[in-house]
Amino acid sequence: MSATENLSKGPPKGFGALAKREQRLAYLMLLPTFLIVLSIVLGPLLANFWISFKPVQLADLRAATTLVNEQLRPRPKAAGDEVIMRYRVRNSSQKDPIANVTLADTVPVGLILQLSDERCSLDGRALSCDFGTIEPGGRFNLDIPTTVEQAYLDNGERPRDSKAVLTGESRNVLTSLEFTWENFDKVFSSSEFWSVLRVSLYYTIFGTLGALVLGLFAAQLLNTAFKGRAILRGLFLFPYVAPVIAVAFAWVLLLDAGPGGTFNAMLIRMGAIDGPINFLGQRAIPMSILGLEFEFPMALTTVITFEAWRYFPLSFLFILARMQSISTDMYEAAEIDGATPLQQFWYLSLPQLLGILSVLFLLRFIWTFNKFDDIFLLTGGAAGTRTLTVDVYEQAFAVSNLGAGAAVAVVVFFVLLFFALIFFKFSPQDDG
Repeated sequence: MSATENLSKGPPKGFGALAKREQRLAYLMLLPTFLIVLSIVLGPLLANFWISFKPVQLADLRAATTLVNEQLRPRPKAAGDEVIMRYRVRNSSQKDPIANVTLADTVPVGLILQLSDERCSLDGRALSCDFGTIEPGGRFNLDIPTTVEQAYLDNGERPRDSKAVLTGESRNVLTSLEFTWENFDKVFSSSEFWSVLRVSLYYTIFGTLGALVLGLFAAQLLNTAFKGRAILRGLFLFPYVAPVIAVAFAWVLLLDAGPGGTFNAMLIRMGAIDGPINFLGQRAIPMSILGLEFEFPMALTTVITFEAWRYFPLSFLFILARMQSISTDMYEAAEIDGATPLQQFWYLSLPQLLGILSVLFLLRFIWTFNKFDDIFLLTGGAAGTRTLTVDVYEQAFAVSNLGAGAAVAVVVFFVLLFFALIFFKFSPQDDG
C-alpha cells in the first residue's frame, strides 16, 4: 500500500483520543502560569472595585490596634522600695472601638505586685488583665503598687525584657462586609467631575491624534533613503526614551514665565509677544480669529503638545515598519501615471496604514487617558489641566479619601472599556 493511500484513509485509529489527552495535559501544565497571570491582572482591579464601595479613608488602611507602654516608676535603688508598675494602654484609632482587650505579661523576679484591680489576676509571675472594650481614642493607666526585693536588683532583669502582649478585636473596614454608594455619589454629584471628565477626553483625544500625526509625518520623512537617516532616526527616539522627569523639567524651564524662560525670551526678542506668557500656569487667554472671540486653553494645550511630542516616536516606529513592508511596485506605477506625492500618500499609503493607525490610536488613547506623571510634573493638575487620573491622586492622597479615589479609578476603567468596545466594533481592518 502506498503512502498516498495511507494518507487518504485519514489518521490512524486512536489518534484523536491521544491528541485530546495531550491537549488536556498541556492545559494542566499551563494552568499555574495562567492563574498567576490572571491574579496579577485581575487582583489589583478587583481590589480597586472592592475599595470603591467602602467608606475608607487613608488612615483606615491601618486597623485599630491596642498599644501598651510598660514602666517602673520611680527607679528602685534598694530592697524594700515601694514603686509603681505602670501600663499605659490606648486605642490607636479615633473611629473604631476595640473589644475584648486583654493584657498578658511576665513579672520579673524580685517584684512583688499588690493587685487591687479586679480586672487583673496574677498566677505566679504571669499577669493577665481583661479590660473589656476600649472606645475610639481611649487611653488609661493601669498602676500596680509594687515592692522591690534584692533579687530584682541582683538579676538585672527589667520589666521591658518581657514584652507585654495586648490582644483585642476590632473592625477592619477593608475586610468587613459594609458597603456604600457614598463614594460614587460624591464623585458624580461633584461640580468638578464633569469638567474634569471633559478635560480628560480633550487631553486624551488631541494628545493621541497629535502623537499619531507627528509619527506619521516622521515616518513619511524617513521612509526614503538619504544621508544621515540613521542618525535622524536615533534623534527622533529621544523624547520617548528620555526619563520623563528630565524632559518634563526641561520643558518647565523652557516655558517659564520668569526671566529664565527661554521660549518667552525668544518670542519677545522676535517681537511676537509684548510680555511673557505663563504657558503652564495660565488657564486660558482671550483670542479672536475672524471676528470670533473665545478663550484659548493655554495650559491644557501646552501639556497636550508635550504629550504629542513625547510619544510620537512610538507611532513613528510602528508606522515606518508598516510603510517599509508595502510593495514599491504600485508606487512606481502611480508615478508613471503621473500621480503626485500627495496623491500617492492619500490613495496608496493611507489605506495601507489604516489598520496600524487604528491599533496605535487605541493603545495611545488608553495610555494617554491613564497618564498621570506628565501632567503632575508639568502643572500638578492646576490651571485647567486636572484629569481623572490626577483626580484619583487628589481624592486618595491629598484629601485622604481612599474610597473616593478608587471610585474615580472605576470610572476611568469603564470609560476605557466603553471606548475599547466601540473601537473594536467600528475599527477598520488592515488587509495588507
